[in-house]
Amino acid sequence: MGMSSHCTWGQGLWSYYVGQRPSGKPWWTKLRPFLAGGKSLLLIKSFKDMPMPASTGVVFANGERWKALRRFSLATMRDFGMGKRSVEERIQEEAQCLVEELQKSQGALQDPTLIFHSITANIICSIVFGRRFAYRDPDFLKLLDMFYQSFALISSFSSQVFELYSGFLKYFPGTHRQIYRNMQEVKDFIGHSVEKHRETLDPNAPRDFIDTYLLRMDKEKSDPNSEFHHQNLINTVLSLFFAGTETTSTTLRYGFLLMLKYPHITEKVHKEIDQVIGSHRPPALDDRAKMPYTEAVIHEIQRFGDLIPMGVPHVVIKDTKFRGYIIPKDTEVYPILNSALFDSRYFDTPDTFNPNHFLDANGALKKNEAFIPFSLGKRICLGEGIARAELFLFFTTILQNFSVASPVAPEDIDLTPQECGVGKLPPVYQIRFLSR
Repeated sequence: MGMSSHCTWGQGLWSYYVGQRPSGKPWWTKLRPFLAGGKSLLLIKSFKDMPMPASTGVVFANGERWKALRRFSLATMRDFGMGKRSVEERIQEEAQCLVEELQKSQGALQDPTLIFHSITANIICSIVFGRRFAYRDPDFLKLLDMFYQSFALISSFSSQVFELYSGFLKYFPGTHRQIYRNMQEVKDFIGHSVEKHRETLDPNAPRDFIDTYLLRMDKEKSDPNSEFHHQNLINTVLSLFFAGTETTSTTLRYGFLLMLKYPHITEKVHKEIDQVIGSHRPPALDDRAKMPYTEAVIHEIQRFGDLIPMGVPHVVIKDTKFRGYIIPKDTEVYPILNSALFDSRYFDTPDTFNPNHFLDANGALKKNEAFIPFSLGKRICLGEGIARAELFLFFTTILQNFSVASPVAPEDIDLTPQECGVGKLPPVYQIRFLSR
């Protein structure tokens, strides 16, 4: 059940069985009117005791529950992004903390995994928990390690095998047990934070996402059908934290590995940063419109990195005829995102890292309808706006202040993924951040 191969966008339609469950894999743009929110990822939903059950939390809920939680999550994150400190200001402040931390390394070789996890996690923490953590906080480091381990395990070959035979393998030791333990510890951490919020809650001055959710719970506590209860709070926070930390930090890791591999591209980004931003002020989101090459590079990092090859599953809500095939009701349908991201009809050299895929003849940024790293449709990534802002501000702030170097010659840098399953993880590498 490997998920790294490419197929042609808009063409293939095929079926397979996951255990005893039939699943279809079409490219599904025209199917959207017939699709409901899907079930959770197979690996996760296979555990009856998993601390993130398929029916709760904004990512894994369905139907009216999903609608209510998504509306609330979007509105709350937007409100806290427009309050005393905007999301942009939060990211800029975190980026300056990052610069200070990297300067302490004095150009020493380091694995960037932990620091990239820390900066992206702190943005979500500031919105959800109302605080950021020091980079060496032991509880924070333990939390990040559990997320990183779990994402790597979920993307491993053994987990793909588990998805096929979960009914049998769940009774034996394996990666699923470690994922369970990790997620249970994260849930305990979130639960303790919720209790602290409850003890200090001021109805007139909500501080963050958790406060706002608790107030909504209190408001609807007499409604037996309310979706705002403790279990949905824990799993929604878990979903937001996991998605908001792993995806953006892994994209940054891919990005700087690619900058080491292609130093001529890095040089062009440095030049555009110097021309547009200079060295005396931090990058801002308004700079994006004046920096088409840098934006094209970031887009190409997302496309080429292909972080989530397969999108969130959906379920066909009725028997549906599609291109001569009948897709039965309740069939799980998986959008294969990399079939779009590597389609040669939309990208001239799909298997090559090439920022020109997103530049027109005049060097201006151009849109490409096959560029869908955040998926599409009603269940498009909840944090797309925050992720785009993080990628631009962190990427440009680092390259404004540092050049990058590797002990390995560019031509010898290996881009082969460490894992490729639900997610695609870049290989572990060492990098120097040298002050400019």
